[in-house]
Amino acid sequence: MKLPRLASRLLEAALTLWLLLSLCFVLLRLAPGGPFDGERAAPPEIEAALAQAYRLDAPLWQQYVDWFGGLLRGDLGPSFTYPDQQVGDLILQALPVTLITGGLALLLAIALALPLGWLAARAHGRWPDRLLMGVSGLGLALPKYVVAPLLVLLFAVLLKLLPAGGWGRIDQLVLPVLALSLPNLAYAARLVRAGLLEAWESDWYRAARARGLPSSSLLLRHAAPVALLPLLAWIAPAAINLLSGSAVVEQIFGLPGLGRYFVQGALNRDYTLVLGVVATVGVGIVLVNAAVDGLRARIEQRES
Repeated sequence: MKLPRLASRLLEAALTLWLLLSLCFVLLRLAPGGPFDGERAAPPEIEAALAQAYRLDAPLWQQYVDWFGGLLRGDLGPSFTYPDQQVGDLILQALPVTLITGGLALLLAIALALPLGWLAARAHGRWPDRLLMGVSGLGLALPKYVVAPLLVLLFAVLLKLLPAGGWGRIDQLVLPVLALSLPNLAYAARLVRAGLLEAWESDWYRAARARGLPSSSLLLRHAAPVALLPLLAWIAPAAINLLSGSAVVEQIFGLPGLGRYFVQGALNRDYTLVLGVVATVGVGIVLVNAAVDGLRARIEQRES
């Protein structure tokens, strides 16, 4: 990726992130209720003291300037839900949880999609291909909030092989990673299958096979790089989806990740916590897109 193109993409991503955060800031303030509303109303003097302590009594534009200035300095402000806790500290605690579970889920999906997609392509039109595509279609149809409870019911309740939730042990990672990876595995296997079929039916592949090249060389040096380009294009949105869409899985399995903090912050009107999670996920999206774009550009350059 050339430097001007990279700078242009980063500038576009920064502008998009700023617009997203600004819109999120305004919508949070316009939503009914506040961070200190409860079933029982606090005395007016306590509400006034809390608003002054968290600078909620300032005009909206001043709150925005203060928050955005703190963001540029790396200060995400205090959490309204967790007393005496800074949002930055909460995110630093939660980010490894989300990255570990999401990263393992993505690696598992890719590692299984490659051989399964190859097997389906080799058996194109026969029963193994139809079976794998049928199972993958089922995996795409079932959302995470259905897959996760089914995994808990099967492996934790009925078979009692794995814990139903928690964090801190390796066996507690298995079910969340499976719940996150299965829909991605189904889609990735279909991409590998389609890419290989397209490569095998191309004129250049038939010409290479006519020259008597070994099957391993045909697959690894000729078919695989072309077939993997759609998979590389899918990795960026898949990683983004795992980073931003893990809230349901983290809630079901009780994982202290970013998604769980986002849900709790939204329910409790914790403005700074929600904005901090959105900013973290936004920066992650920018980095993932930049990395995948660079990798695709190198592969396309080698193939050209």
